[in-house]
Amino acid sequence: MTVATREAAPAVVPADPFALLPRGAVVAVAMSGGVDSSVAAARCVARGVETLGITLAMWPGDREQVRDRGCCSIDAVEDARRVANRLGIRHLTWNLEREFSAEVVGGFEDDYAAGRTPNPCVRCNQRVKFGVLLSRARAIGATHLATGHYARIGRRGGSWTLHRARETGKDQAYTLHRLDQAQLGAALFPLGGVESKSDVRAEAARLELVSAAKPDSQELCFVEGDLTAELGRRLAGRFRPGPITDGEGRILGEHRGLPFYTVGQRSRLDIRPDRPDASPLYVLELDAALNRVVVGPAEALQRGRLRAGDCRWVSGVPPEAGDDVEAQLRAHGRPHAARVVAASSGMAEVSFVEPASQVSPGQAVVLYRGDEVVGGGVVEEAGP
Repeated sequence: MTVATREAAPAVVPADPFALLPRGAVVAVAMSGGVDSSVAAARCVARGVETLGITLAMWPGDREQVRDRGCCSIDAVEDARRVANRLGIRHLTWNLEREFSAEVVGGFEDDYAAGRTPNPCVRCNQRVKFGVLLSRARAIGATHLATGHYARIGRRGGSWTLHRARETGKDQAYTLHRLDQAQLGAALFPLGGVESKSDVRAEAARLELVSAAKPDSQELCFVEGDLTAELGRRLAGRFRPGPITDGEGRILGEHRGLPFYTVGQRSRLDIRPDRPDASPLYVLELDAALNRVVVGPAEALQRGRLRAGDCRWVSGVPPEAGDDVEAQLRAHGRPHAARVVAASSGMAEVSFVEPASQVSPGQAVVLYRGDEVVGGGVVEEAGP
């Protein structure tokens, strides 16, 4: 690449996540009942910080749900309460079912119904955890909100910066990229500097926390079982069958509804067996306007550029055209070397150094410089 990224003063990222915490801070810990948030709370207590635990109950009140889903279930609340008792801190349970449904679940359903691929965890972190929860925690005297996220916070001059976790395999900075300066200033990620998840479990075991051997929570806490079946239930009446076509518009089969397909998908495509070319076909596009699924060969999945909307920039300032960045399209996907073509307060266009595959509208695209999060937005379109 011939255009060098503009120089910026390096951010200071303390090895100790508590180094940026002011004296007299009162920390509310979002306790899901899992091992990560349990150890986050334990580390706050060990540092002598005034700490309280808050668990969010976000399941429907009329659902007799007692099985363990990792978070958001009745038994998860009980596990969090037991950990809080073990640590000697106050524990509260707040029912945010209405807010979670409005801010997260509703958008998830709308996106799938429209043929987009959303990441509800991004919206939950911004609007529920560091939105509603942080606001309510402040109302009862907390100054900061700690979570079990694997990410780090730094400073550059008078601004907060967001960085990947030291344990890159568990890094969750991608899902936190929409936090603004005020939210980052109130955030604490005690696990950002840990070497590995096994160290966290070992620490929980030493402290005899009930969550020590608990399995990791599933990606979508509000989805029960198979996603396809869940979408069929949630979106009943909001989808209909339509054609599966190639890039030229030739009909090759029929799909059951756009929500059940994703870009890059190869299996479960009801393609006519009598087509002349029997080579593998992949979903290239979900065309909501024509209610069709467009398929083609694997090489047609490659994209050289994308445009994103609804962008948020960690510093509040967008990157400049010509900046070299890395673009990540999935929470644990590999980053792609890219260049900023244009960016503003609400949009960004980037080009990839090498083509990227399976770029789908609705996905979050997050831009990085090294381990630092620049910001990101929602993919609107991608092209060759």
